[in-house]
Amino acid sequence: MAKKAASKKSASRRPQLRVVDNAVPLLADPPRRKVIAFDPETFAALDLYRRDSMKDWDELTEEAFRDLLDKHGRSADLRTALKRSAKDAAPNTKNTKALTPSKRT
Repeated sequence: MAKKAASKKSASRRPQLRVVDNAVPLLADPPRRKVIAFDPETFAALDLYRRDSMKDWDELTEEAFRDLLDKHGRSADLRTALKRSAKDAAPNTKNTKALTPSKRT
């Protein structure tokens, strides 16, 4: 009995997973939602583009916000942020020889 109680406690510490979009496991943290209001002309233009490109609203907004972040030099994910950080730091490492004092003989 004691072993079962201990295993239940350790199992409850693990984050709960849920399945979204046919077997994509995500943490149980719900997605953040925001309501955006558009004027009728803008909504009509966006809806026409959405239908022409055969995308749903989620795909359209993800693409728009990803492009906005790229425009302003921000990363949407950690991997891209680390790559940009390494790329920005790389030019600084080439000039380390010039910063070291020269040896006098």
